Amino acid sequence: MEDYLQGCRAALQTTEAEEVFVPVLNINRAELPLRGDNVFFLQKINIPESLLIFRDEIDLHALHQAGRLTLVLVDHHVLPKSDAALEEAVVEVLDHRPIEQKHCPPCHVCVELVGSCATLVTERILQGAPEILDGQTAALLHGTIILDCVNMDVKVGKGTPKDSKYVEKLEALFPDLPKRNDIFDSLQKAKFDVSGLTTEQMLRKDQKTIFQQGTKVAISAIYMDLEAFLQRSGLIADLHAFCQAHSCDVLVTMTIFFNTHNEPVRQLAIFCPHAALRMTICGVLERSHSPSLKLTPAPSAHPHLQAYLQGNTQISRKKLLPLLQEALSAYFESMRIPSGQPDTEGVCQEQADKELDRAGNSLFPGLSQDEEEPPLPPTPMNSLVDECPLDQGLPKLSAEAIFEKCSQISQSQSTTASLSTK
Repeated sequence: MEDYLQGCRAALQTTEAEEVFVPVLNINRAELPLRGDNVFFLQKINIPESLLIFRDEIDLHALHQAGRLTLVLVDHHVLPKSDAALEEAVVEVLDHRPIEQKHCPPCHVCVELVGSCATLVTERILQGAPEILDGQTAALLHGTIILDCVNMDVKVGKGTPKDSKYVEKLEALFPDLPKRNDIFDSLQKAKFDVSGLTTEQMLRKDQKTIFQQGTKVAISAIYMDLEAFLQRSGLIADLHAFCQAHSCDVLVTMTIFFNTHNEPVRQLAIFCPHAALRMTICGVLERSHSPSLKLTPAPSAHPHLQAYLQGNTQISRKKLLPLLQEALSAYFESMRIPSGQPDTEGVCQEQADKELDRAGNSLFPGLSQDEEEPPLPPTPMNSLVDECPLDQGLPKLSAEAIFEKCSQISQSQSTTASLSTK
């Protein structure tokens, strides 16, 4: 459910003395049905979808040009090139993943490596404005932290002492919150329900992207057994089509599901038609000792796809990303061409320049980020990276319409009945 908390907080100035703070979900409204846990949780705590504001419904650029916008980025810290003009409106970042940067950010940055960014939001509220924390908001924060941290399961290793601390604080303040097991099981079930989704939707549901020297790697979380995923009809054609549509050279899928003992199972599949690149990536992942993925090759009938069982289930996608960056670096090092020889095998320099320019125009250059990984809740195609929903055309939503929505939210909260437990 971190999707609901993730995105940005926009402060819209109505008069010299008044500001309206608006949570903006960093996905298109059409993307919400792909996130079953989000839909389920919003319905459970009585937040109508009509009250939400999505990134394709608000013209942040127009508000910024009018001098009426400040931004706080929550659970991400990278802006795409198309939003470079908004960087000067960003006054703060609140994130829970390492920042990839070569220079100090031009704003205040609060980063702590906790299991859930909702933990940091909870801390901020309790320390700065505890009076705004009602039962509805507490339920949203509580359930998000529990889902992100896999119900504080020490075997999974997602939760930190700070996550546990603020879950306990919320439970002490609001004794009627649902039991941890109940809310986790219901959200987990909703999140892992991929019935009815096409392969393209499954890959897009929870996708991150990294790039290096013009080569782009997509990493998608898949909520099902890899064997069942590989048996989907027309899979290879779908993988090719996905890579072509998203300009990806490599597609890495990390599957996650729970066995009959409720233990997490992770598997990997690397799809890449370029043999040398695929072999380099697989070699780096297989030989990695820090961390060790404990990979065991799994059967695959597809020549462009290498599948693995992942013995170390604590290596999430967040920890896999640096290894993939390392693999790309190793590949380009192996493809180096001596000075004076024509560049016939390496990466197209023009494309590389474009990708490097895209990285250089981010608020913090480096990894493109799309939120945590499973078992963290699926994040939008998130974190303001190129080719995410933010790069599509923006319908206009006037400041007046936003203020009206804020009034509706206030009225809804004042009339919402206290949350019942099941």
